[in-house]
Amino acid sequence: MNRMPRGTRRPVNLTLSEDVVREARLLTRNLSDTVETLLSEYVAAERANRADRERRIENTINMANAHYVELGIVGAEYSPV
Repeated sequence: MNRMPRGTRRPVNLTLSEDVVREARLLTRNLSDTVETLLSEYVAAERANRADRERRIENTINMANAHYVELGIVGAEYSPV
């Protein structure tokens, strides 16, 4: 995934498991940069998932509308309107 462009950096407070932080510090020299990279990947993936969901919803609506145009609404002949 592509990383989001880096903007102005600012400190934030996070509450993380001490065990996870201890292990992560053994695995990376720059914990802040690693967390930022992982969070950027999460944001990009979540945006893509939401855009895909919106596309699928739009496609479903379009297919239903095409169905109604072609075949009409089921039971319409029994409607009092």
